[in-house]
Amino acid sequence: MAPTSPASRLVAAAARTHLRPLGLRQRGRSRLWVDDHGWWLGLVEFPSPGWSQGSGLRVGAMWLWQDLGHIAFNIGERLSVTEDYRGDEQFARVADDLAGRARTRVERLRRRFPDLAAVAGHLTAQPAGRGRFWEPWNAGVAAALVGDAALARERFADVLAEEAVAPWMEEAQRAARDLAGVVSDGDAVRAWARSRIASCRERLRLGPSEPRAVVL
Repeated sequence: MAPTSPASRLVAAAARTHLRPLGLRQRGRSRLWVDDHGWWLGLVEFPSPGWSQGSGLRVGAMWLWQDLGHIAFNIGERLSVTEDYRGDEQFARVADDLAGRARTRVERLRRRFPDLAAVAGHLTAQPAGRGRFWEPWNAGVAAALVGDAALARERFADVLAEEAVAPWMEEAQRAARDLAGVVSDGDAVRAWARSRIASCRERLRLGPSEPRAVVL
């Protein structure tokens, strides 16, 4: 196992101070911290530059009904350019500032998305159209889950109008067709979403939902 760099050590220490009290968990020894809400994840990443030691900051969210085998920022914001490591004393201050800013953004993200209705409102307000594949796909799922069948069908139509140029697009379009077929049946929609969320959690090795997490 490769030794931990001084920059990574200081970032981890600062994240433990600022993020762990909020309930976030570190993904292994990576620079990614997860805020688990059961069906979506808040994400905090301290990306490391490839050419030197240091860190930036990115905060966002992932909707687990996509059933992906990897972490994805469905929404995200890069909050800091890379700050270089020039010594422990200097970088400890940098890491503490980045982690403190991350904490503030996590708290803001929780206020922004307190429930499914808030997420659906955000997603369905995004512009539709060609070249925006995952936005209408996620908006269609959210609309179906809050009972807006007409809007869900409209967003799924946008997804199906795209040319599938990769296997992952074909799979996502199949899922859109499946859900569009039962979109007026609330129980079927929730069962569909729960199945995909459970699969995604297993693929990402997230374990059982946190006790504080909201379940659909």
